[in-house]
Amino acid sequence: METQVNTEEIIQKKKKNNFNGVRPTAAFIGAAWAGLGIGLISYCIGLWNANMELNEKGYYFAIVLFGLFSAISVQKCVRDKAEGIEVTDIYYGLSWVMTVASIVLLVIGLRNAEISLSEKGFYGMAYTLALFAAIAVQKNTRDIKIMDSEA
Repeated sequence: METQVNTEEIIQKKKKNNFNGVRPTAAFIGAAWAGLGIGLISYCIGLWNANMELNEKGYYFAIVLFGLFSAISVQKCVRDKAEGIEVTDIYYGLSWVMTVASIVLLVIGLRNAEISLSEKGFYGMAYTLALFAAIAVQKNTRDIKIMDSEA
């Protein structure tokens, strides 16, 4: 009787967290990590070499860290909800608000910055690449962990 109960619990957990994905390829994993590295490193090199006050550089650096964390948090919340894992509405909502806020803060900062238009475009593109790649890296990491635990 006890064995049957344990087996039924395991079956229910697997049904609840059923993951029918395809393992990410090495090329996609590499591309995601390369995108994250290129975006973040380019953004930071641009800040290092920029003719800005140190407080401005700190603002843009804090914005990229804030954006990366909030974007990963959104991806985790969306994924958890899709897999039937409970996510509180307040955390889900805050994740979205913080992601949008980080992007808005970057846009406001760049709009008011006294730098060339090409520099503004560079920061915007590097930021966007880093955020998108961070989401892809987190997705790949989670997919691999789930598939390895099921094996």
